[in-house]
Amino acid sequence: MKILAIESSCDETAASIVENGRKVLSSVIASQVSEHIKFGGVVPEIASRRHAENISAVVNKALSDAELTLDDVDAVAVTYAPGLIGALLVGVNYAKALSFGKNLPLIPVHHLRSHIAANYITHPDLEPPFFCLVVSGGNTLIAEVKSYTEFNIIGRTRDDAAGEALDKAARTMGIPYPGGLNLDRISKDGDSTAFKFPKPKVENCPYDFSFSGLKTSVINTIHNASQKGTPVNEADLGASFMKAVATSLCENTEKAMLDYGYKKLVLAGGVSANSVLRSQITEVCRKHGWKLYLPELSLCGDNAAMVGAQGYYEYLSGNTAGLELNAYAGMEIDNIRK
Repeated sequence: MKILAIESSCDETAASIVENGRKVLSSVIASQVSEHIKFGGVVPEIASRRHAENISAVVNKALSDAELTLDDVDAVAVTYAPGLIGALLVGVNYAKALSFGKNLPLIPVHHLRSHIAANYITHPDLEPPFFCLVVSGGNTLIAEVKSYTEFNIIGRTRDDAAGEALDKAARTMGIPYPGGLNLDRISKDGDSTAFKFPKPKVENCPYDFSFSGLKTSVINTIHNASQKGTPVNEADLGASFMKAVATSLCENTEKAMLDYGYKKLVLAGGVSANSVLRSQITEVCRKHGWKLYLPELSLCGDNAAMVGAQGYYEYLSGNTAGLELNAYAGMEIDNIRK
């Protein structure tokens, strides 16, 4: 089964052809990073306009790269939640038009489910059930993946997402957008013990996360140094902060894995590309003899291949939609609606 997948939840316009949920025949991404750098982050209105301008060309290139036409496609899958509402609507409405015009099944796909499914492409042997740590700019959670379309949230952030904390720390340090990615790059040779940060805990919720205090702590460190005229080593500060964030993520996930008895862990989301997190979570799994699945770096960020992978399993479960399909800025991974 060949699925044309469309992704437009933030600032990447993407399309892909995926066969049977695992084989990527083409994957095209039109990035807007260069346009948003000057603003220090994604401007939703600009993102929406660029999606509208780019989506036809991106879809056509995905078909061309796969040496297919719309007549060869069996269904259309599209990200419809969560994300920037204006950006999502571009992809959703384009997918609905294709579905209507070519009489193709329309498959609504949850963005975070897609990030998890990126691992199905990287690891053809991976099958549920497993535990998954999903870490991105807008979401941070631990999920029990019972089947391809059945999820149970074990822990979640109570305030900022981990990626959001990394981005805001980077911005305060004067590091250009995309902050988290550039923070990782400049901190590779830093001393991760140079600065001490608090270890956030959520009372009576051992698997939940809180990153607002960590974010405030690093911002205060920068401001205090500035007021005293004391230079701050960016590499050391970045390395120390990333270590604190990664430690929180890994400790809560480790406890949940032990308590629930799982021995198979998947990492997903944009922050799954972070070198410190990948290193720490690898060590945790090595210590316990757990099997760890990491997405290849090219699939960590937003892309349509992961949408096509998850879309295949959503279709098999009977999850299709009609022209009434809407986009949603927020939606839980375990409680989807159309």
